Amino acid sequence: MRAAVIGGGSWGTALARVLTDKGPVTLWARSAEVVEGINRDHRNPRYQSEIELPEALSATGDLEEALAGAQLVCVVVPSHAMRAVMARAAKHLRPGTPIVSASKGIENQTLKTMEEVLTDVLPRALWAELAFLSGPSFARETLLEMATAVTVAARFHGVAQAVQAAFSTHYFRCYTTEDVTGVELGGALKNVVAIASGVAHGLGLGHNSRAGLLTRGLAEISRLAVARGANPLTLSGLAGMGDLVLTCTGDLSRNRQVGVKLGQGMSLDEILSGMNQVAEGVRTARSAYNLAQREGVEMPIATEVYRLLYEGKSPAQGVADLMGRDLKRERV
Repeated sequence: MRAAVIGGGSWGTALARVLTDKGPVTLWARSAEVVEGINRDHRNPRYQSEIELPEALSATGDLEEALAGAQLVCVVVPSHAMRAVMARAAKHLRPGTPIVSASKGIENQTLKTMEEVLTDVLPRALWAELAFLSGPSFARETLLEMATAVTVAARFHGVAQAVQAAFSTHYFRCYTTEDVTGVELGGALKNVVAIASGVAHGLGLGHNSRAGLLTRGLAEISRLAVARGANPLTLSGLAGMGDLVLTCTGDLSRNRQVGVKLGQGMSLDEILSGMNQVAEGVRTARSAYNLAQREGVEMPIATEVYRLLYEGKSPAQGVADLMGRDLKRERV
C-alpha cells in the first residue's frame, strides 16, 4: 500500500513511520529542512531528530507529488491549518481513497470540528472516505515502537476497518467506532483540561487536585460531546479517558507543559515563544469556551483555562473560583 502523510511535525512523522510497515510512504512538509533531512539522513531534523526513520519513508514539499498514487492519505497538520491545506489538496484526491485526519482541534472562527472543516473544503464524493484517528499516543513513544492503542472513527464501518488494517502493526493497535463526534471532541477538549492539570502542578498542588481535575474534566467534555450527539461511552474509551489521562499526566505533553509554566508565573507569550511545536489546547480553549456558550453547556474548567489564557486571570484565582462554585450533585 502506498500512503501519503500531510504534515511533517512530530506526530505526522510518527504516523508515517507506522504506515511504512505496510508499504512506501511519502510525507509532505512545508519545511525544506525537514524534507531534505528525511530524504538525505532518514531523520526529521526538527522533531525527534535522534530517531532513525525507515528507508520506505520519503519526503517532498510538493503536495501534488505527495498525493500522486496514494491509496491512503493521512492528514496531520495543526487544526488551524486544516482548511487551507486540504482546500489545496482537494483537486489531487481520488474517490475511494481513505482520508484519515489525525489532527485534534476545533476551528476558532467557525467552531467546526475537523470533520466539518473537511466537508466544507472537499468534494461530496470524498466525504464517505473520511476517518479520524485519536487516542493516547505520544509521537516519541510511537516512533520508538512502544505499544500504543488508538481509535479510528468513521461514519462507514468499512472505511474504519480499512484504516484500522492499514495502521495496525505489532506495536500500534487500532480499534474502530462509528462515533466520529465523540472521538473528535474527546481528542480536542482533553488538551484544554491538560493545560489545567499543568497549572495545578505549576502551583504546587498535589495528586488529589490532579485526580479531581481529570474526573471533572471528563464530565464536562462528555456533557459537550453528548450535546453534539456523541455516545457517552466513547468518552470512557481511548479517545476520551485514555487520551485525557495521558495528556494530563505525561511529561511529554505540550499542553501540560504550557499549564505548568502558567502556574509558575510565566506569561503565555513567553511560553509560546520558547516552543517549536503546537500546543493545540491554547487555541482549542477559545473554541471550547465559545462552543460551550453556544450550546448552553456548563464547562467550568474550560472556562477558567480560557480566562487564564485570554483574560489575564491569575492561576491561583482560577483554582479558588473552581473550588468556590455552588455545591451540587456529582452526575451533572
